[in-house]
Amino acid sequence: MTITRRERRNRVAFVIALLVAGHFYVRPWLENRIAPDLLLLAMMIVAMRSRPGVGAVVGFVAGLATDILTPARFGAGALSHTIVGYLAAWGRAVFFPDNLLVNAGLFAAGAWVRTLLVLLASGASPAEFAGTLLVWAPIQAATTAIAGVIVVMVFRNWLAIRLDE
Repeated sequence: MTITRRERRNRVAFVIALLVAGHFYVRPWLENRIAPDLLLLAMMIVAMRSRPGVGAVVGFVAGLATDILTPARFGAGALSHTIVGYLAAWGRAVFFPDNLLVNAGLFAAGAWVRTLLVLLASGASPAEFAGTLLVWAPIQAATTAIAGVIVVMVFRNWLAIRLDE
């Protein structure tokens, strides 16, 4: 059975919709500092399937959504998500995106770098910067990577990342 490009896009859109819904409906029930960032995960999945410009635009939109909901300076989330989206899209040319361990590493690195950029852009105090970056950011990066691996394993055939697209 041959799957058309439209069917593949619909499947990916369904997975992204599930992640976004989970981010806004399930994540608030979890401890916020360690809960996986499902919106970042959705953004990175889209970015890894597209070109760097598209990844940056998707990151910017995801960053605006997080800026509305976070107390950090407005624009810090948009900037950080834009950079991470661009780097995730660019990284698919450098790494092997079909490897599960590489995907986990990319998800964890994306979450940690996003937190670093948000802290830098929002002007966090040195104590908050160090505590968040050294304690809470790695924990959230790990939970985001675990959630990402679960999503990729469950929807492996739907999220097949092909370099020829």
